[in-house]
Amino acid sequence: MLCKTTAVYAGTFDPVTLGHVDIAARAANVFEKVYIAVADTGSTSKQPLFSTAERVELFQEALRGHEGSFVVESFSGLLVDYVRSIGASVIVRGLRAVSDYEYEAQMALTNRQIAPNIETLFLMTAARCSFITSSIVREVARYGGDVSQLVPENVSQRIAEKKKS
Repeated sequence: MLCKTTAVYAGTFDPVTLGHVDIAARAANVFEKVYIAVADTGSTSKQPLFSTAERVELFQEALRGHEGSFVVESFSGLLVDYVRSIGASVIVRGLRAVSDYEYEAQMALTNRQIAPNIETLFLMTAARCSFITSSIVREVARYGGDVSQLVPENVSQRIAEKKKS
């Protein structure tokens, strides 16, 4: 059943993994529109593999064929402020394992304190993606390993291009 609510799936997505695509696709089965909110990491201590614009582009390419269900754009600042600004009422968060739950629960409770009218929905990723993290992908890629089984094809190609340059 499709809910006529707009949801936001946010993250740094550096890089986009098959797990991210799995959660996005499953959220689109529940919600009429899903905003993929790519966090701008320009002012954080994270050293991204891809710029914010590149991450937006990579996620758009990974979702090709589903354009009507998704809007992919960047945001900065508090997630709840972004959610309010687009008129959404649900934040979708992906869980890979029980170990993710503690951090995600803290974030959900903090967001609820700040914005009581915004709900957080947790979706478990598919078992085949449960071990994939962006950090692992970056580490494997840094040492020249094959990431093609961890990320969408367009992301794998872009990582290979970065290694050559």
